[in-house]
Amino acid sequence: MTPLVQAEQAVLGAIFLEPGQLDRLSSWLRPEHFSRPAHASVYAAMLHLKADGHPAAATMADGPVPLAWVTDTLREASARTRGLTASYLHSLASACPRPDHAPVYGRMVLEGAIHRSVAQHAARLHQAALTDGRAGTVEETLHHAEVLTDVLAELARGWGTEAHPVQPPAPYAPQAERPQPVGEQVLADEEFLLGCLTSRPEQLLGLVRWLRPGDFTYPGHQQLYRALGALHHRGEPIDQLTVLWETQRRGALADGTLDAERVRRVCDPLVGGAAEHFGEQVVQASLVRTAALAARQVGALADREALAPGQLIGYALHALGPLDDVRRRLRLAHEAEQPEPRPPGSQPGAPPPAARIDAARARSRLAERAEAPAAPAAASCAALPSRHNHRSPS
Repeated sequence: MTPLVQAEQAVLGAIFLEPGQLDRLSSWLRPEHFSRPAHASVYAAMLHLKADGHPAAATMADGPVPLAWVTDTLREASARTRGLTASYLHSLASACPRPDHAPVYGRMVLEGAIHRSVAQHAARLHQAALTDGRAGTVEETLHHAEVLTDVLAELARGWGTEAHPVQPPAPYAPQAERPQPVGEQVLADEEFLLGCLTSRPEQLLGLVRWLRPGDFTYPGHQQLYRALGALHHRGEPIDQLTVLWETQRRGALADGTLDAERVRRVCDPLVGGAAEHFGEQVVQASLVRTAALAARQVGALADREALAPGQLIGYALHALGPLDDVRRRLRLAHEAEQPEPRPPGSQPGAPPPAARIDAARARSRLAERAEAPAAPAAASCAALPSRHNHRSPS
């Protein structure tokens, strides 16, 4: 018999021995907090009899308890759950160490209910994420993510603590997981999105607010998106070769994350389309993956019986933090906003302003000077022509 079941028996036994203990429990301990249906039915019967003005409910600690209190509770509870006997109800009374400790036993029952409720809703979120992942949708995941957040807030109020995220210490930190399998359609959407951005780099302006490298499943695609963003930020031309060069500078070719053939294939200049649509698909897939991971982490925390309810709620909200971020960015992707106003005379696809190019070059020169060797070597390199002074023939 687990300590939780013993606590449930003790709180019910305390009420049988001193029915007046219900006044200290009825405002915050509910039948659904009991893990066993029989215990929930007995407690619900007690609450019902008290609400109907049963004379035993007003019995003080030093007064005799009418026998009708047990028999009436048995009759009322038997209408809710079959199999209850008078002998079992009498055994509940003998299972209570101290009737005046009923609120403490009740808190034990409530603590078990909080762990159980968090685990159940985390499992529902995980199942919804798996279902949406197969269907390519997000509606069920969004619904159950909101439900879990609301449940955590409600449980915090019931326990009397603040519902705010708390980073767990190392012993309770989530463990690294093996990468989950990814559908071919998700990878195809990512590749097509990167191809759209390579052929029409101006579309990056509409995506950078809500699309992050971590939204891509494949590490190579993350590196390509970073390379595209870096080139666009520096105002440099974007094509197959420049993207390949940038990924090489970032070490993605040397460490095997990407190879030149794949970069050229993904950055095919013949690919065209609305990047916003495929970007939204990528964020949706990211939301489903993030929800599944967060649900597993919250479920693992709920299984840690050593965690107090306040700790469990705070750590669970922290685990849901990345999911909240993806939900926020998906809302931004859904918004039908007008494109940002462009400077007068500028057109989509036009070269960036000269001032922006000069600023990017200045940053590059500063980095080069910071990494330069000693003065004699630097002087010997001064005669070499700067790569910024070369222009491709037009």
